[in-house]
Amino acid sequence: MAMMEISVIPLGTGKTSVSPYIAAIFKHLGKQKGVRFELNGMGTILTGKTDQLLKLAAALHKIPFAKGAKRVYTVIKLDERKDKDQFPVDKVDSVLKKL
Repeated sequence: MAMMEISVIPLGTGKTSVSPYIAAIFKHLGKQKGVRFELNGMGTILTGKTDQLLKLAAALHKIPFAKGAKRVYTVIKLDERKDKDQFPVDKVDSVLKKL
């Protein structure tokens, strides 16, 4: 299982706010099977199979273009473990237990 943090940033929209683009991305995520996702203030964390996450990243990158953005900047971080399934909350809990 893998975790991927993705930030899709539409540029060339003529506006400061990008929330309509992010809302469209979030709606697309809601239709996905086998992927968990958590929206946060700086991006979205997805959990699932690596191949599925990377394919989904490509689809998410295209959404702002379909809504008229002239440029899209996407940042992806991928964390994959083979020894056990892990979710974002598990990583946070591990750190908090050590405090």
